[in-house]
Amino acid sequence: MTTFSVWAPAAARVEVEVAGQRHPMTRDASGASPGWWSADVPDTAAVIDYGFRLNDGELLPDPRSPRQPSGINGPSRTYDHSAFTWTDRSWRGGALHGTVIYELHTGTFTADGTLDAAIGRLDHLRQLGVHTVELMPVAAFPGRHGWGYDGVNLWAVHEPYGGPDGLKRFVDACHARGLAVLLDVVYNHVGLGNRLAAFGPYFETAHVTPWGHAVNLDQRGSDEVRAFFIGNALMWLRDYHLDGLRLDAVHALEDHRALHFLEELAAEVQALAALLNRELVLVAESDANDPRLVTSREAGGYGLTAQWSDDFHHTVHAAITGERQGYYADFGSMAALAKTYTKVFFHDGTWSSFRGRTHGRQVDVYRIPAHRFLGYLQDHDQVGNRATGDRIAATLPPDLVKVGAGLVLAAPYTPMLFMGEEWGADTPWQYFTDHIDPGLAKAVAEGRRAEFADHGWAAAGVPDPQDEATFLRSKLDWAQPDREPYLGILAWYRELIALRKAWPELTDPRLDRVSADYDEEARWIMVRRGRLRIAANLGSGPVRLALGQPGTGVLAASSPGVAIQQDTVTLPAAAFAVIETGAPGPAPGTRGA
Repeated sequence: MTTFSVWAPAAARVEVEVAGQRHPMTRDASGASPGWWSADVPDTAAVIDYGFRLNDGELLPDPRSPRQPSGINGPSRTYDHSAFTWTDRSWRGGALHGTVIYELHTGTFTADGTLDAAIGRLDHLRQLGVHTVELMPVAAFPGRHGWGYDGVNLWAVHEPYGGPDGLKRFVDACHARGLAVLLDVVYNHVGLGNRLAAFGPYFETAHVTPWGHAVNLDQRGSDEVRAFFIGNALMWLRDYHLDGLRLDAVHALEDHRALHFLEELAAEVQALAALLNRELVLVAESDANDPRLVTSREAGGYGLTAQWSDDFHHTVHAAITGERQGYYADFGSMAALAKTYTKVFFHDGTWSSFRGRTHGRQVDVYRIPAHRFLGYLQDHDQVGNRATGDRIAATLPPDLVKVGAGLVLAAPYTPMLFMGEEWGADTPWQYFTDHIDPGLAKAVAEGRRAEFADHGWAAAGVPDPQDEATFLRSKLDWAQPDREPYLGILAWYRELIALRKAWPELTDPRLDRVSADYDEEARWIMVRRGRLRIAANLGSGPVRLALGQPGTGVLAASSPGVAIQQDTVTLPAAAFAVIETGAPGPAPGTRGA
């Protein structure tokens, strides 16, 4: 006997169709769960296809479908989570503080583009020294390949990646190597082609997002919609043993309830973590520059573990590339770099020329630890949303790539790398889709060309997202790390990550202990972190910088020309270094014997 259930509050009649046979469903009349229908179907196989018919209409997949082996519009398939044999019983999760995160896209990380193929590269990540893998979305989406942010069947793993067992094998293999796994999930919209609106008020018209009508988080019927998305989050963490979730574009979540969706989600995840007795984290992507996201719930915040910091990315990117177009207009100065190194956000209540208004809110550096913010030189958005998907290493010389890496990995924030960055991959990572609706496919391609034409790019130079060659070009070339200059960049990343583990000053999250000096004209910056000095020279000539106390050693240098002379250090052009200075004095609030 198998029980099937579905929420369809407006339907007058609901049937579940199992293996081609229709079975009427009964509406819950208790009032405790309005709109839920259920049916007990006897003699069902352990694995069987099914779907729902509302008011004698077409067969629709289950909104909570655990598998979609025939694509987003095909029937759902049952799946037994208890049948998988896990080997990670002693795993207790990976705390975010002190870690290095590695963001990867399953379809382009390897030539095969599957989760099983990705397992074959996990030892590379262990040797690199990262602690956490962040998977871009794996929820079932249209076609064979895409970024995954247009997921349609949010409870099912994309079949071309390996389906549910493929994801479990990947997570189990990561845990066996001491790697935590985060999964990118999208709750601010659902991909085109979804049939959720046929079942209930999953969307509402009071708010509009860049992707259409907003997910219904605060209008009539929203209790069950919130439960749908929170249940989805708990499912990934519980049934797939994931260590956390990255929440896409939370600034686009339209919720005006007293208890915000994010706060409710954080509380539910915390309760699950207690039940499972392991660490679970929530990382937000947000454009709002609002520290409330990572402020504890006890202090009036939402209680998320961490959030991405695009401001930090923008300052590093603009400083080393010289780009000032679009949202880079306010960034690139040494002053901006110093501010984001010590205060997190550049726009923290200041004027944003890109937005034409003031933006953001200050971070309390005395109370909020730096590890609650992610810093990065590259990520899927900052590469893939460029017109041609060009990476930093495609246009910058290795010396400047190393400076950028140093600025990220020696910062007080939780560093994140984008796949291939660690060896300076110069293969593009472009925007690619495989929409099954021809009209949508054409509209996406034309819209992308028009968008970049507004920024001065020739339409012919913007890759067609629907062309399979765009997808294939975006795959990593794993032959690169075995030869120069990639080999040297890989060694540099390994050295910096090892340095973070060896020196507590580099993982110290206390932002009130970070200070910076800089020279705008000469284009250098010197950051003080305890007895360490982080120095970068982005100017055209060598500079001699005061250390403040005698230098005792160069711990890492991107150039052989870095040299200490008593209490100064000389850096050649386009160079980065971490320098140890004299022994620190007593810690604040302590006395000598």
